[in-house]
Amino acid sequence: MSEYVFDPKERIVLDVAYQPQVRAKTDTRRLMLDVILALLPAVGVAVWQFGFYCLLMIGVSVASAVFFEWGYRRLLKKSASIGDLSAALTGLLIALTMPPAAPLWLPVIGSFFAIVVVKQLYGGLGKNFLNPALAARAFLLASYTMLMGQFPVPHSLLKEIDGISAATPLSYLKAGEAMPAYYNLRSMLLGMRPGAMGEICALALLLGGLYLIARKVISWRIPVSFIATVALLTLIFGHKGYGRMEFMAYNLASGALLLTAIFMATDYATSPVTLGGQLLYGFGCGAITVLLRYFGAYPEGVTYAILLMNICAWAIDKGFRRRQFGVSAEDVAAEKAAKKAAKKAAKGGADA
Repeated sequence: MSEYVFDPKERIVLDVAYQPQVRAKTDTRRLMLDVILALLPAVGVAVWQFGFYCLLMIGVSVASAVFFEWGYRRLLKKSASIGDLSAALTGLLIALTMPPAAPLWLPVIGSFFAIVVVKQLYGGLGKNFLNPALAARAFLLASYTMLMGQFPVPHSLLKEIDGISAATPLSYLKAGEAMPAYYNLRSMLLGMRPGAMGEICALALLLGGLYLIARKVISWRIPVSFIATVALLTLIFGHKGYGRMEFMAYNLASGALLLTAIFMATDYATSPVTLGGQLLYGFGCGAITVLLRYFGAYPEGVTYAILLMNICAWAIDKGFRRRQFGVSAEDVAAEKAAKKAAKKAAKGGADA
């Protein structure tokens, strides 16, 4: 039976039946708050380039995600979970994957799909097998393709682009057409280009990623292996009309690569926990991204690449599973031999 020890000072019940155990000051709320703080530079750039409507959309998305989580758990008489900020973070990420001029009801639908269908129906935080925000984005892309593909001109380019919407840099890369003069690495680093709200500024996303790594919220393995794989493959294969280095740099700085590699591919519940598994997972995300960008119907491919690798995360971890603490190689071999002998004996008994 399990033995319980009660600590009256911290009011925490410790189950000491399973060892070893590690106590840490970090909790889910702190981790989620760190990710939200890391996204604030990207939010600031979105407001600077597209106006305060972005804040309104973020508010609606976050509020609807929190409401759906609260409502679902209250309806099923489960304990409240909105205090851990996971629903708020999901709502924020959904908003940041939206076009800046999308109607306000669009993130509401996305939040419902992410929270109720992808997260809560599978048991809640930590039990979902797909990243909720990315699954919602895939659902919205399939259901509202036109709305999800209309990107307004940022304020910094209003004098150079005649119109209210513009093609993204990835669209030009996909078509192999020459990039307009106002699209360059500097504009992509600083956020002076059309795109989804949270993806336009590569510098803001990199700063957020460095913050999360410094705070040990995420490991460097997944984002670095993801981004490095995209860099290597685009450098090797290139594209007509672009120099290899130029094509690689544009692929890294444009689209949602940095946003998803840093803030979504690293989701604890849907990514591997083993060290080698994380590197393989990042490689798979990068390879599928490049494959979809070259041969897919859409210029972008990171959403579907990560979702496909989410499904494979358990198998990757199984392949890189460590030996149990305190168990020697001889013990493992003996256990395998015993299982093999038992299987053979059972088969012999069935034949008899």
